[in-house]
Parts: sequence; structure tokens; C-alpha cells
Amino acid sequence: MPEAPKILSQYADCIDGVGGIIVENNNKALKFIEDVTRDADEVQKRVLSEILSRSANAEYLQRNGLNGCTDRETFKKVIPVVSYEDLKPDIERIANGDTSPILCSQPISEFLTSSGTSAGERKLMPTIEEELDRRSLLYSLLMPVMNQFVPGLDKGKGMYFLFIKSEAKTPGGLVARPVLTSYYKSLHFKDRPYDPYTNYTSPNETILCVNSYQSMYAQLLCGLCQNKEVLRVGAVFASGFIRAIQFLEKHWSLLCRDIRSGNIHSKITDASVREAVLKILKPNSKLADFIEAECSKGSWKGIITRLWPNTKYIDVIVTGTMSQYIPTLDYYSNGLPLVCTMYASSECYFGINLNPLCKPSEVSYTLIPTMAYFEFLPVNGQKGLTGSNSEPASLNDKEKQELVDLVSVKLGQDYELVVTTYAGLYRYRVGDILRVAGFKNNAPQFNFICRKNVVLSIDSDKTDEVELQHAVKNAANQLLPFDASLIEYTSYADTSAIPGHYVLYWEISVNDATLIPASVFEDCCFTVEESLNSVYRQGRVWDKSIGPLEIKIVENGTFDKLMDFALSQGASINQYKTPRCVKYVPIIELLNSRVISSYFSPKCPRWTPGHKQWCSQN
Repeated sequence: MPEAPKILSQYADCIDGVGGIIVENNNKALKFIEDVTRDADEVQKRVLSEILSRSANAEYLQRNGLNGCTDRETFKKVIPVVSYEDLKPDIERIANGDTSPILCSQPISEFLTSSGTSAGERKLMPTIEEELDRRSLLYSLLMPVMNQFVPGLDKGKGMYFLFIKSEAKTPGGLVARPVLTSYYKSLHFKDRPYDPYTNYTSPNETILCVNSYQSMYAQLLCGLCQNKEVLRVGAVFASGFIRAIQFLEKHWSLLCRDIRSGNIHSKITDASVREAVLKILKPNSKLADFIEAECSKGSWKGIITRLWPNTKYIDVIVTGTMSQYIPTLDYYSNGLPLVCTMYASSECYFGINLNPLCKPSEVSYTLIPTMAYFEFLPVNGQKGLTGSNSEPASLNDKEKQELVDLVSVKLGQDYELVVTTYAGLYRYRVGDILRVAGFKNNAPQFNFICRKNVVLSIDSDKTDEVELQHAVKNAANQLLPFDASLIEYTSYADTSAIPGHYVLYWEISVNDATLIPASVFEDCCFTVEESLNSVYRQGRVWDKSIGPLEIKIVENGTFDKLMDFALSQGASINQYKTPRCVKYVPIIELLNSRVISSYFSPKCPRWTPGHKQWCSQN
């Protein structure tokens, strides 16, 4: 198998020689990509054999009759294609403290909490210590690729807004936390060797601060102090980067005061954060005057390039549901390139974008064959995209035979991604729908199309149709005492302001003589939020990345008008059904034109870290 490139390590102290080392490392990384994509099928065979031989004694593989075999044909014949619900009993055993080799032979080091949900709670993805090496490898490939398109990035810094999220412990004592929190808190990140490409304006202490306000304030302050050195800016998701700019819009006067005085605001109480920032923060009245002049102008158009004039691009995810933020990013940046560098999830890190300066609508990811063993379930027409189940249905024998290997996918075809990982997931349906956009040597490149069954998303939350239906039903029951009922509804993810929020359009039947108090509809908003999954509720309570849910009551007959509009656009009257989520601007305008009243959730829903059953045991 091609050798993975080594990142800078022993050269941290010899800065004068780093230029040549960077070139050498970049060349090694590009050669590695070339080798593994050229020999993609052979690499995949070896990866599968390695995974199966390592975990030959794992209970899961023995239970399914693999009997130590490591070949692809036997694996496909005896190992089932599964969803999270199929693995949940085994995962719960591990979470409760069973240390026997259930899913893989290596010890499960922690659980990574997925933004997808199961029974309203984050999914728990098992991981092992060595997966950090695999994630670090993928990160090490990003800048060598980027350097081909934007040279000289090693001459400055990256201003990235990175944050950790809450974590919990399972009854068995394993940590459960989001994958990025795991990475940022690992020695791979905290003690990373010198590399000019991971030279950030934010000190580690500001990223690892658990208080989101203090973390954001400190990271912005450091980024402003080093504004001339910044060559690239970003965050994980587009929504997170925009939140940082909106935070700046609210707090720039305080930040300017700190820069002018050289002292950090007393609201920043974390001692390690204060110490780290004060190493960077020096009195600079000229810089404070400049920032104040730019921020006090009437328009914030192009504020990124005005405050950080050497910025070459914005590094954020703008594929999938994040594409709704592209106009806002263009406004703030004067149209800087929007770069999506990598494709990853809690289950596994998958691949990278080899053409990072392409348009957001053309982003494709090349899956790196060493990361996991990949299979693909063809999605025919709308199959898999409009199903009524929040969890994928089990596959029958014919569908199992449809699964194809990495090098066997066809250009233009849509597939559901299925992975087998080193950490104990075997033929696991990730739930992502991908489209083959091209090939790098023998490795396919994929457009990310959507997350299976998701209808609403603002940030990292994912709400599917069944979950929304259940939440709306719970809320609508509160109309019954007023002799009223819900006739029809749809939804919309409103990102016109930050944070964005869910909007529900309700058409109700009500007795003309009945007056329904506004408080009842507000309670309906709150009930919907209480009924949604823990990722949504965390976004409302902890991250503040989602605003209060809104219910808009529309005139009677509105959904008839909606159907008439759909039919005028060519929909079949025999197949038409009310969409549970709308995105098309003319439809949203139609709905908004018929709104007669609007209500917001009056308070945040309940949320605590960890799964409900763990909390009840404490």
C-alpha cells in the first residue's frame, strides 16, 4: 500500500530550511494522492483485508459467519448491509462498559456523536485511537493540493473560527463527543509539529475554551490584531463563519477598545485564554482607528476584504444545506472564492476536493481509498430521497447485489454511501447521497447531493420528515380545546438572519366565534421544539446556532393555491402531495403573502449533554 506522507515534525527548529521541506512534503502528498487513486481497487482490497484480519475475533464478524475470511467475495456474501438501528444493541453494550471485542479487536477509545439522530438522540459512532492518525493524514493532504492553486499560503496565517462542543460520558466511562471536538482536544492537534499551513491566528487556548462567547471574542480579537498576516479565513460550516461576522458586528466597539488599550475585556475570565491573547494583543491605536472606521460605515458589504485585505479565499463547507448561505458570504467578502476542502463525517473521514477553486455548485470530492472500504448503493430516480422512514429500510438480497465497489461506479449515477471502517462499522449506510462527477485516475469524484430524508437544517441539525410530522402532531393537539384543528402545513429553513430558524406555515380550521390566545400558538412553537432531536435542541440551548422556531398562520385556501402553483409548473395532479419543506423562492413568497399572524417559541427547549438514559442514571 502506498506510504502516507509524513507531516513536518523534526524540522520545527530549523526554520531556515523549512521552505525546501515544504516543497518536499507537498510533492510527497501529491504523489500519495496520485498513487492511491491510480491503484484504487487494489488499495481497497488491501484495506478490506486489513480491517477483517485485524478484527477476525470480533463478535460481530463471527456472529455473521465470516469465520476469519478476509476476501471481498465472502465478505459481501455473509455480512449484512446495516443502518444504525441494527448496530444499536452492540453499541449500547459498549457504552455500558462491555470491553470484549464486540465490533472490532482494538479497544473503543471513545464515541463520536453524529449529527444524525436515532430516537431523538445523537448517534454514537465507535472509534479507535489510530483513527486520529487517519484523520491527520487527510488534513495533511489539504494544503499541498491548495498550494497548487493559491501559492504562498505558507507566508501568512489562517484565521479560522474553531470551537469545541459539549461532551458527556457513557455509563461505562467512555467519552462521547463530536468528531471535531475529539480532534481539537487530541495531542494530534494541540501538540502538532510546526507547519506553516496550520499557523492560525487563534491560539489553542481560545479554540479549546468551553465558553462559546469567550472563545469567539478571543478568536476575533486575535484575528484583528494580526489582520495583515491573514491570507485565508474560514470555519467548518458556512453558518459558523457568518455567526463570527455577525458577532463582530455586535461587538466591534469592545474589540477596538481592547486593541487600543492592549488589555482584554473583563468579560473574558478564562485565565488560559487571557494569557494566550495577551501574548498577541499590544496597544495599537492606529489599528483600532482603522477597524472602527470600517465597522462604523453604513454598509458591511465586503467587510472581510476591508478588515483582512490580504485574504485570498474563504474555507467553509457550502455544499448540501450550507449552500443557502452562499449569497451572504458573497456579500461579506465581495465574492471571494468559497473553498470546500474535504468531505468527512463522524463515521469516517472520506476524501478531499482536488479542484478547490471551482464554483460551489461544482464541488466534487475524491474519496481517498486508504480511509475505509467503500461501497455504493445505486439510487434510482427518487429512490432514497423521498422515503417516509427516518431510518433506511433493510436491503433485500437483490438490493445487496446492487452494491458496487469504489472503482465500479458510473458517471452521472447517484449512490448512497456504504462504509466499512477500521473502528468496527461493517457495510454501514452513512445516509449521504452522492453523484459521480468524474474520476481522478481510477478513483471516482463525487458531488454531495443531500442527506437522506432530511427536510430541515440550519447548522449541524438534521430534521427528517417523520420527525417533523411527529412534532407538528404533538403541537397541533393543543388546538383541540378551542374547537380548532390543523388542516395542512409545510416548513422552511429561514437563514435570512443569523442565527437562522425553522418556520412552519399552518393552515387551520377554526370556529369563527373562537378566539385562540397568542399564548396557545407560542406553546405550539415550544412543543414542536421540545419534540425535535437533541442536535436541534443543543443548537438552540448550547450553541445558540438556531433561533426560536416560528409558526405562521396562513389564510384558509393557501395550500389550494400552493397546489395550483405546482400544477401550473407542470406537476401531475395525480401525484401531487403537499411538500413538507419548501425552498423555491416563488413558493415562499406565495406563502408569506397569505400570512395573517406569526408566533415564536417563547423559551428554549430542554437539553442536557449525553443521552436521556445516561442522565437518568446519574
